[in-house]
Amino acid sequence: MTNVPIEGILLPNEKPNHESPSNWKEYFSFSTDHKVIGIQYLVTSFFFFLVGGIFAMVMRGELLTPESDLVDRTVYNGMFTMHGTVMLFLWTFPSLVGFANYLVPLMIGARDMAFPRLNAVAFWMVPVVGILMMGSFFVPGGPAQAGWWSYPPVSLQNPTGNLINGQVIWLLAVAISGVSSIMGAVNFVTTIVKMRAPGMGFFRMPLFVWGVFSAQIIQLFGLPALTAGAVMLLLDLTVGTAFFDPAKGGNPVMFQHYFWFYSHPAVYVIILPVFAIFSEIFPVYSRKPLFGYKVVAISSILIAGVSGIVWVHHMYVSGTSGWMRLIFMLTTMFVSVPTGIKVFAWVATIWGGKLRLNTPMLFALGGLVMFVFAGITGIMLSSVPVDVHVNNTYFVVGHFHYVLYGTVTMGLFAAIYHWFPKMTGRMYSESWGKIHFWLAFIGTNLNFLPMHPLGLQGMLRRVASYAPEYQFWNIIASLGGFLLGMSTLPFIFNMVISWMQGEKAPANPWRAIGLEWLVSSPPPVENFEETPIIISEPYGYGKSEPLTSNLPE
Repeated sequence: MTNVPIEGILLPNEKPNHESPSNWKEYFSFSTDHKVIGIQYLVTSFFFFLVGGIFAMVMRGELLTPESDLVDRTVYNGMFTMHGTVMLFLWTFPSLVGFANYLVPLMIGARDMAFPRLNAVAFWMVPVVGILMMGSFFVPGGPAQAGWWSYPPVSLQNPTGNLINGQVIWLLAVAISGVSSIMGAVNFVTTIVKMRAPGMGFFRMPLFVWGVFSAQIIQLFGLPALTAGAVMLLLDLTVGTAFFDPAKGGNPVMFQHYFWFYSHPAVYVIILPVFAIFSEIFPVYSRKPLFGYKVVAISSILIAGVSGIVWVHHMYVSGTSGWMRLIFMLTTMFVSVPTGIKVFAWVATIWGGKLRLNTPMLFALGGLVMFVFAGITGIMLSSVPVDVHVNNTYFVVGHFHYVLYGTVTMGLFAAIYHWFPKMTGRMYSESWGKIHFWLAFIGTNLNFLPMHPLGLQGMLRRVASYAPEYQFWNIIASLGGFLLGMSTLPFIFNMVISWMQGEKAPANPWRAIGLEWLVSSPPPVENFEETPIIISEPYGYGKSEPLTSNLPE
């Protein structure tokens, strides 16, 4: 057998002898194939994305008028809590884990994850979490109503007197989700450290792998704190311990430390892989190498490191001492430095490139624009005087949603379109993709931009009714929310029809870079007939010539 160099990689001159999974029943089984598990994560999380979106539209319908006249206040509080919980624990985290599952082994030249059975177990815990969350609507008193952060003493209230109530189920689900994510983090870190193809040093890894690696390190160190806090609060509710109950001598502020020690770094767990998606997409659709590959890679590790010393900026109004406020204000502002490095690298990559405004590029550009805006308001919120002024107002909600929807979800859609041909072997419709983008981009800005003036004017968040002077901006935000909900319809239509009967995709329809584009679409079961050997810098990153000069026509 001879080896043939292709794009700086040695691959055996043979066709793989495995076929890609084609039986739909495979996706309902306890499969250990990382690609099947990746799609299981993506489809499951998108279902819950639709559920969380329905909750959001009901809330925006309530906020069309100042009076609480659409749903009961307890129903609103339950939907408010479940919207945040579902969108975080059942959409953003699992969807990004799905992409990581599918792509990381392919990108590093591995045949599967390090622990395939552990990988499958971690996935099947996600539907359990979803069933528990949805089932909490049918217990006495309904679902949890203390918000997705569930601060005590509010979360310790039990008006029904039942041992099994919505808050107990919520805490149990969050604890299970935490265990699942810790298992996944162990698997990803082990896979990336131990299973890279020969010749692939750390600075030859694709940037998506860097993003996943950095995010999963945060999971390993930060997530046990949230999981422990959830278990301790669960014990307070069920067996009468007094960790956080002030009536029994507990300290409710301590729960905030447990919660935010992980839940602020969790933002970087979500956004680091999305940053890495941008770093993969911009070079391909600009026809240029990524500017500053090594600096961008190192910036991911810096963000992961600094993320562990910023959590108290969520607690400026929780009796935090002045010296602590100052320290955490500075550390929070420092995060903008490695983040800014990434933004400058992306702009330098795009600048002067031969741009192809395909759907993935449009979503990536839209996500970048909205992230820059979210970054500006984020720096504002890191400042103690500004944060104290707008704390608990819609300004914080607007900033948060520009990060979570404007950046993360737009980045996820960019990734879905970009890797859809690789995952399915089919091409999607560009026309429907662009309709989806423009509806989503306009809807996102109409929905979340008005929240900033609302917050500056003093409108509190987490309320079902408000003063009449806030109605104008709420009407605009609600119309944007409805448009955002409608934007998913062309996406669903496009994905379903294209997957069933779209044009067959070649192995590399975008003339992209990376190991995943050198195998068939979809990839064979074990990815590679033999382990590839990496013999050059990572796929053109850092080269001076355009990518078009070393890509096959």
